[in-house]
Amino acid sequence: MRTFAIAASVAALALGLVGPASADPIIIKFSHVVATDTPKGKGAEKFKELAEKYTGGKVKVEVYPNSTLYKDKEELEALQLGSVQMLAPSNSKFGPLGIREFEVFDLPYILPDLKTLRKVTEGPLGAKLLKLLDAKGITGLAYWDNGFKQMSANKKLIAPADYQGVKFRIQSSRVLQAQFKALGSLPQVMAFSEVYQALQTGVVDGQENTWSNIYTQKMHEVQKYITETNHGYIGYVVIVNKKFWDDLPADIRDQLSKAMKEATAFSNAQSQKENDDALAEIKKSGKSEIIKLTGEQDEAMRKAMEPVYKDAASRVGQPLIDEFLKEAKSTTN
Repeated sequence: MRTFAIAASVAALALGLVGPASADPIIIKFSHVVATDTPKGKGAEKFKELAEKYTGGKVKVEVYPNSTLYKDKEELEALQLGSVQMLAPSNSKFGPLGIREFEVFDLPYILPDLKTLRKVTEGPLGAKLLKLLDAKGITGLAYWDNGFKQMSANKKLIAPADYQGVKFRIQSSRVLQAQFKALGSLPQVMAFSEVYQALQTGVVDGQENTWSNIYTQKMHEVQKYITETNHGYIGYVVIVNKKFWDDLPADIRDQLSKAMKEATAFSNAQSQKENDDALAEIKKSGKSEIIKLTGEQDEAMRKAMEPVYKDAASRVGQPLIDEFLKEAKSTTN
């Protein structure tokens, strides 16, 4: 009887020691720089929900929106050091890491429509680009959309000549700088949070952005005209620390991959809906006149921006640009 009691006590002690330790969840800190109520913010929350559900609570995802954990310029280094496990930076953020190939996403008219975009991001070409991140200790998991960009200013922007001398806010990107210089504009790098006030006070004359960004930041209230160009794309790459990802048990990694695939579909559908809704609201407000280009006017804009491709080829590589153009051509044929 005494032997049984000792055995039971040892078993209970073992359970006490082992139980809680084995139950400790794997923590994924997911940091991003935008609000929760955005396509990226909602995508991160959806991933949290699904990751915790599919792993049965073995993984806990802590989402840190609005740069509450790391700011724009700090987050990639934090990921490489393992201080945070997951991020969703914009495509243009990888240039400073030495992976300039992602600049191809900034090229004007390189992705003519959503169908071509999906063919790239969900196909071999998108996978090849993600693979380039491995060398930097990063694993690329998915591409999330923000949407296609439009041009706005306090003057009508129809022909390339209309852009001459216009001060345009841009995010930090050599491709975008070359794009506006090709049009004779004056590009000025500026934080996203500063754009509304800069437009309101005349520090800059115009900007390029998605419909949802224009509407949620109220840029349409301080811009008389918006030209529907769909000339460029803003998107994000969801990335994870490579060592952390590789060290996960295979079954956990599979469950997280499933969660990410579903969160990606959700986030991208959300992006499309929010851009459509924002366009409708901007039209309803009547505060900006929306200009639609004719086929000839659109072609003139494309021609004016052709030099940007030559400028980018030295950094991105002409073969990669050609692959993107080939995908676009095969989609439209």
